[in-house]
Amino acid sequence: MSYLEWAEAQLAELELLTSMFPSREELEITDQLALAEVRAFVEGSTGCPPSSRPQFLIKQKLDTTDVTVSCQYPSEYPSVLPEITVRCSSLSRAQQTQLHSDLNAYLTANCRGDACVLSAVDWVKDNVRLFITRSLATAPACKKESAPSQEVFSRLWIYSHHIYNKTKRKSILEWSKELGLSGFSMPGKPGIVCVEGPQSACEEFWSRVKVLTWKKIMIRHREDIPLDQRAEDSSTGQSIDSLRKFTGFEEAMFDPHGNRGNHMDLGQLYQFLNEKGCCDVFQIYFGIEGR
Repeated sequence: MSYLEWAEAQLAELELLTSMFPSREELEITDQLALAEVRAFVEGSTGCPPSSRPQFLIKQKLDTTDVTVSCQYPSEYPSVLPEITVRCSSLSRAQQTQLHSDLNAYLTANCRGDACVLSAVDWVKDNVRLFITRSLATAPACKKESAPSQEVFSRLWIYSHHIYNKTKRKSILEWSKELGLSGFSMPGKPGIVCVEGPQSACEEFWSRVKVLTWKKIMIRHREDIPLDQRAEDSSTGQSIDSLRKFTGFEEAMFDPHGNRGNHMDLGQLYQFLNEKGCCDVFQIYFGIEGR
C-alpha cells in the first residue's frame, strides 16, 4: 500500500468511529492537527504525507467500571498494528499488563493488514469483564490477616533506540507527573528515561511505556531500596522523598546536533548525571567512562 492508501484507510475508519461514538464523552480526538493533515493529504490539498499521527481516546462504561482505549495510528497503519493502551481502574497493574499482551496477540493473529480499532474495542469490552470476574473469584475472603507489604523505592534507567515522536514524549511527561515520579527524559538517538519514586508507580510507568511501538526499549539498570517502615518517621530514617536525586520530572536537551538535530552532547549528559550524583550509570548505558 502507498502513503495515500494508508491515509485513506485511516480517515475512513476515523469517520466510522465518529459516527458510532458521536459525543466527546465517547470519542475524543486528542490531536486535531494530525487529523487535519491526514484529511488534507487524502483530499489532495497537500502533496506531502502527514508528519503527525492521529491519536484518540474511546471511552466506554462497563457495568460499574470505566474503560478508556487510547489509540494512535502509525504512518503505515493499517499495514501495521495501531498503538493501543487500555486504562481500567478495576484492574491491577499486573492484570493490565496481561490484558495488553493478550490484546496484541489477538490483533497480530486476526487483524494485521486491516483496520482493527473496532475489533480491538470489542475484544477489550469482552475481556475486561473476564479479568474483573476472575479477579473477584480469586480474591481472598478476608484480607485482614495478610501482612502489609514493605514499601520500596525504585529508580529505573530506561534505554530506547530513539525517542522522536512528540506524542510519546508528551505521554512520558504526563505519566511521570500523574504517578508522582521524578527524573528526566532525553529525546533523540539514543533516548534515555529515568524515573524514580515508589516501586509500584515506577512499574506502572514502565508497563505503559513498553507497550508503545518502539524499535528497541529496555530497562538498562534499576535500583530498588526497601524502606524501613519503623525508621521512616525518624530523623535518620529513609523515605521516598529523601532518596530522590531529581526534583520533579523534566525533558532534558543537551546541545542537539546532527543532520536532524537528534543527537545530544553526551559530555553534557555526563555532567548532568554527575551533578545529580548518579554518573556511574553513564558507563552502564554507553560502556565507557564519562568525563
